[in-house]
Amino acid sequence: MRIGFIGSGRIGSTIARLAIAHGHEVVLSNSRGPETLADLVAELGPQASAATVGEAAEAGEVVVVTIPLKAYADVPVEPLRGKVVIDTNNYYPERDGRIAALDEESITSRELLAAHLPDSWIVKAFNTIHFVHLGAEGLPAGDAARRALPIAGDDATAKATVS
Repeated sequence: MRIGFIGSGRIGSTIARLAIAHGHEVVLSNSRGPETLADLVAELGPQASAATVGEAAEAGEVVVVTIPLKAYADVPVEPLRGKVVIDTNNYYPERDGRIAALDEESITSRELLAAHLPDSWIVKAFNTIHFVHLGAEGLPAGDAARRALPIAGDDATAKATVS
């Protein structure tokens, strides 16, 4: 599968490494432009490439949105239409500024992104684990010490794809 990344920081680059280790291709992007990802792409190898945010959104069969929540409205809508979008975001008011609907608990951060991407299948995942643990503590199925990572979404097929 080709997985697009909107955001290639700690969580995004960790998920990209794991995806490549499991045979997937990744297309990475960030807000600073593809040229700033040259070192990461070189480190990840031939299954990785860098692109603009729009190109990564278009290229991914599944797309990971892993950016500060305050930037959710910058996520391109059209190239994600009909796609599964993995939302790793958490709300940090000290970083994101105040978002009234989240403070009032009338909406979740996943629902906020889903409202922005009404024709995408949003699945919340990878937001409950530190990036270091995500990259270093994966264990095979059947291992008694293996962790479970929760996911949340409205569509069973989308959740199965993310799982």
